Amino acid sequence: MRQRRIALLTGSLGALLALLVPWASTGLAEGVGTQVAEPAQPVALPENYRETFTNYLSLDRVMNPDQVIRLFANDAAMKGPGEDGLLPFGSVLVAEVYKAKVDDSGQAVLSSLGRRIREEMVLLAVMERAKGLGENLPEDLRNEHWDFAAYKPDGSDAGKNLDTCRACHAPLKSTHHLFSYEHLAQELQPVSGLGP
Repeated sequence: MRQRRIALLTGSLGALLALLVPWASTGLAEGVGTQVAEPAQPVALPENYRETFTNYLSLDRVMNPDQVIRLFANDAAMKGPGEDGLLPFGSVLVAEVYKAKVDDSGQAVLSSLGRRIREEMVLLAVMERAKGLGENLPEDLRNEHWDFAAYKPDGSDAGKNLDTCRACHAPLKSTHHLFSYEHLAQELQPVSGLGP
């Protein structure tokens, strides 16, 4: 009974600290020892994104030699960048990350097209652009109002350190913090030589 009271008191104290002290919910208050930035609002996994978003790009994942990625964008993102070069607020991107088929030595097996063969999905990564997202983050982790989330294929939180995502995308200022920026813009360009 005493342990339960202590656990309840500790949990209540932690919640109170999180409200009063901005860094309390970063892990420092829990004794983790490293500060992890938390977004002002969580980035949600959109329901039915496969039916409502456009699958605008599928390819071998450049940063990981044993993964394949499929990228989906909502209608706002599919409008592409405006005159300022930025995607509009409300843009949401979902990345399905898959393990690639590997041989006995752990090397990716390539198809007759020279591409990796995808197997099971291992992660869902989400990027959202909304006013205020990332404003509470250190300058080197800000992505012009983009923020991130990572989910398991079943939709539960993947427990990833999102500062890794933020730090990886932050330097990509010329492509609005996106690796696939040109592909979104490409979707809007008419294909020359085709009839009306």
